[in-house]
Amino acid sequence: MKQSTEQLPVYSLQNFSSPERKTQQFQVEVFDANRHFSVKYPHRHDFFEVLFLLKGSGYHVIDGNKYEIKPPCVFFMSPGQAHKLELSLDIEGFIFIFTSDFYQLNRSNQNNLIEFPFFYTIHQDNPPLLLKNGNDVRFLEMLFRQSISEMDHSGEYTFDLLRTILELILTTCASRYELNDNLLNNRKGQIIVKKFFHLIEENNQKKLLLGDYANMIGVTPNHLTQTVKLLTGKTSSQIIKAKQLLEIKRLLFHSNLSVTEIANQFNFEDQSYFTKFFKRETGMTPIRYRSETLK
Repeated sequence: MKQSTEQLPVYSLQNFSSPERKTQQFQVEVFDANRHFSVKYPHRHDFFEVLFLLKGSGYHVIDGNKYEIKPPCVFFMSPGQAHKLELSLDIEGFIFIFTSDFYQLNRSNQNNLIEFPFFYTIHQDNPPLLLKNGNDVRFLEMLFRQSISEMDHSGEYTFDLLRTILELILTTCASRYELNDNLLNNRKGQIIVKKFFHLIEENNQKKLLLGDYANMIGVTPNHLTQTVKLLTGKTSSQIIKAKQLLEIKRLLFHSNLSVTEIANQFNFEDQSYFTKFFKRETGMTPIRYRSETLK
């Protein structure tokens, strides 16, 4: 668990994963009264969460907004949000928690998590999706159950299949999610952020400055920074660095390039400096990261 300067606990995905798990990038399981972890409420976490509830009652408080639980419904949470659950003993459903890396390491995936209307929401207003169609409920339940079933497999394509199922869950929910006035009124801001992410994706190996990205989008650097901060909770510089790290992780995970070759590709002075940078940002060396993710 990480320490918060606001005295609010911040949990990582490891806090919710069983010791025998080989990965700490995701977890999908049944959510009921028997699911218990030693966490304090309210708290934050540094991963994404999809909570699909089929039975029960109670309240879910997210960033100060109190939402009544009315199954069947789906709650969504982004990294950094504070929440508190008040649940009845007959609560039943499923939960899928995952890191950005798990979702985005799939190169066939062209979307970005910020494009979904329920992640990084405006003004922290984060209402649940209330499911009104029985076919939607049955389809989502099938996807969650299949995800849990796949957890028992360790084949070559298991992670790819789980990412694909997650994509189906998110896309299905997005197609049924009703945009509130805040989201509708901030379409321009969302477009700016999407363009920013797209440009970073295209130019991540070039040492472009914030002003370069602002010019390509057609806004001032200050406006870009304010918009990105509003929508993601992070600064433009943090987003640029995060994208660079993601691309490095992708090469470590997907390619046979040596650490030196990857360092050269990203214009680092030498392998030593590259290793120090990567370890400072991730807590492990590139070689260790590669060995851990390929297990």
